[in-house]
Amino acid sequence: MPTYTGISSDAFRHPLDRQAEQALRNLPGFELVARKFMEFVYERPQLVYLMGNTIQVGPRQYSTIYQIFRECVRDLDVYPEPALFVSQDPQANSYALGQENPFIVINTGILDLLEEVEIRAVLAHELGHIKCGHTILIQMAMWAMSAASALGELTFGIGNFVTQALIYAFFEWRRKAELTADRAALLVLDDLNSVMSSMMKVSGGSSKYAHECSLQEFIRQSENYQALDEDGLNQIYKFLIYNGAQGMMLSHPFAVERIHYLREWAVSEEYQQIRRGNYQRSPSEGAVNVAAESSASEAENLRRQIEELQQEINRMKKSQ
Repeated sequence: MPTYTGISSDAFRHPLDRQAEQALRNLPGFELVARKFMEFVYERPQLVYLMGNTIQVGPRQYSTIYQIFRECVRDLDVYPEPALFVSQDPQANSYALGQENPFIVINTGILDLLEEVEIRAVLAHELGHIKCGHTILIQMAMWAMSAASALGELTFGIGNFVTQALIYAFFEWRRKAELTADRAALLVLDDLNSVMSSMMKVSGGSSKYAHECSLQEFIRQSENYQALDEDGLNQIYKFLIYNGAQGMMLSHPFAVERIHYLREWAVSEEYQQIRRGNYQRSPSEGAVNVAAESSASEAENLRRQIEELQQEINRMKKSQ
């Protein structure tokens, strides 16, 4: 498997990820949320919880998983090596958080459902988030939503700043960030089918009936999903589903959509150049920097879309 020594996250970052982050940063309230987050939120309690209630992976603890993890860390040139924990949870899920001391948590549901090469894809995906500095913004998004709904002005004084527009923008960015992390998985594995297979299984895979699942059929499903856009109304439904029309905003794109984007990149000249060793080297500025600048026109366009979305959601709720 290829190793990308010195690779910068800018070499593989998805343009939609970059664009959504720029729009997010320019929204009113972002800088205040960033300052309050850095002031009040710490990684140590999360690490204390994980040390107390999960299994930390190492040379003598889940040694096979640790070896796969070390290889992914090497191949993406992630330094320092993040901590890796296994949580007892049947849900096939994983996540990465932390800035000063980044860490990855992978549920037992992933280990029980996926083959080793697919587990490698999941670990590389999460390392992609860390490599790109996504984790600090993900934590900020989680904290901002919690503060806005439960704490408000009395505790942190941010009730008037954590606006609905800012929450929408955080979710929009989080979904686009997943496309970048998927690229990291493909770079590490250099095997498109294994990355797509991990997505298929996490979406609806079964250990008992795995032999009855077809990746080619799932790819066909992805193509059929894209074809729905031929009807403009379906595009509206997709947009509303992602942004809370059914009561919950989605933090990840649908797997069939992620497969669509990844298949496009897998045949791109950009991907081929990276595989040949022609890629941008570090240092680079990722999402860790909370003082990045952005285009006012992009932010204004996003605000307008959010206002239109909220109007449509309100209309749909009234008609139910």
